[in-house]
Amino acid sequence: MSDLREVLGIQHPILLGPFGGMSSVALTAAVSNAGGLGAYGLYGYDAARIRETAAALRAATDQPFALNIWLPTGDEVLPGPQHTVFAQALQPFYEAVGVEIPSRPEAYLPSLDEQIEAIWEAAPAALSVVYGVPSAEIVDEAHRRGIRVIGAATTVAEAVALEEGGADVVVASGAEAAGHRVSFLRLAEDSLVGTFALVPQVADALSVPVVAAGGIADRRGVAAALALGASGVQVGTAFLATAESAANDAHRAAIRATAADESVLTRAMSGRLARGARNRAVRAIEASGTIAQFPMQNWLTGRFRTAAGQQNLGELQSLWLGQGAPLATRDHAADVFAELIAGLSA
Repeated sequence: MSDLREVLGIQHPILLGPFGGMSSVALTAAVSNAGGLGAYGLYGYDAARIRETAAALRAATDQPFALNIWLPTGDEVLPGPQHTVFAQALQPFYEAVGVEIPSRPEAYLPSLDEQIEAIWEAAPAALSVVYGVPSAEIVDEAHRRGIRVIGAATTVAEAVALEEGGADVVVASGAEAAGHRVSFLRLAEDSLVGTFALVPQVADALSVPVVAAGGIADRRGVAAALALGASGVQVGTAFLATAESAANDAHRAAIRATAADESVLTRAMSGRLARGARNRAVRAIEASGTIAQFPMQNWLTGRFRTAAGQQNLGELQSLWLGQGAPLATRDHAADVFAELIAGLSA
């Protein structure tokens, strides 16, 4: 198995989780400048915004970083007549933050082609993907440009598919992890394998470096991941709780206050299964039984979630966090990184 550090051109085998919609230039640069691989999630970004973000990252760091995209799975819904029905079901949340019920857009998401072309221009060290195996054309072009490809798997079968598809690194994402369950071969509900079981099986099955993710927040998690056969770790929640992240005070408070057995898996906010805190919005939407398919639900709730974030109203935000949230006790990215490095020699 190749050395993860050599594959990615980094000093330490520590990767930042690519938060879709929650990334910040400051946090990405902090991890890259510390010798790890910073990552920035580009969910929903059009080409212009990707170029702008890449320029900001280049100004903040001269070290390797990854740009992350969500691959289309083929079951995404397009804007249609049902948009109004599902929007009206969320009216109380729009009223709570002082925004109007959003009218139907031309599209919920930019095209993959548009995003990929902008990423080629940005020339990151790595292209990180979730929800599938990138096409041979994308993999070949990435490699032609010297860009490594990182895929995410929630089962052994997905990990094998990613390696066979040309991925240079595979992230084994355990069910403990924060945010969306990025399963793509079976339903996410049928792919809930814990980190401790998933990582060694993936490591046994692959010849490319395996990165452990899910529940890792301190030196003990790093040491355990390496003992299980991982070549490195990907950490999300512990970094999301820091001052450098895009999380607001309400989100950070939720991370520190949510016990491991209190985080939930829900489709309420986006239409896809994701792990976070069960706040007022999650409870109410689940109780209503009215949840649109992805990406309609994500777009619709995004209109009030964005406003709620600006107003620091945690009960109306997506409070993504993992089961390791109680371990996220450090206030700055440098302190989290130092703690994780300590696990490399444990």
